[in-house]
Amino acid sequence: MTEPWKHRLGAFAGLALFVVLAAAPAAAQDHATPAEAKAMLERAVAALQQDQAAALAAFSAAADGFREKDLYVFCGNADTGMETAHGTEPWRVGTDTLRGQVDVNGKKYGEEIYAVAKEGEFNIVDYSFPRPGEHDPVPKASYITKVGDQICGVGYYK
Repeated sequence: MTEPWKHRLGAFAGLALFVVLAAAPAAAQDHATPAEAKAMLERAVAALQQDQAAALAAFSAAADGFREKDLYVFCGNADTGMETAHGTEPWRVGTDTLRGQVDVNGKKYGEEIYAVAKEGEFNIVDYSFPRPGEHDPVPKASYITKVGDQICGVGYYK
């Protein structure tokens, strides 16, 4: 005969396992895939080509579908390096330089972004950056392109 406390412990362990397994798919749905990041950047390029000022405003406002899961658009001026849009930190616009960004590991990813940005191409830059709403940097890869005088990217977290 099983002792009552063992029965309750088993029931509790089963419930805990159910909660963990049920929550896992929901958490995974909050993280975007590389394909979703690339698709958002393709939409951002089209928006910039149609109306640059409206597109940059939409990116920073995280409007018009330019904020999904943990994806957002960021851009910088191709000549000055100054940030012109940021979907989770709009305070950066006009006050921070994309070209000068360095991650916690000392990687000068801003310089790499500017080095790989080519009109009509989607290149990838790896670095560490916090997920939206978090403080601790995690591995991230961003698709980068150039559209006119804008260097833009959309990154996914690994």
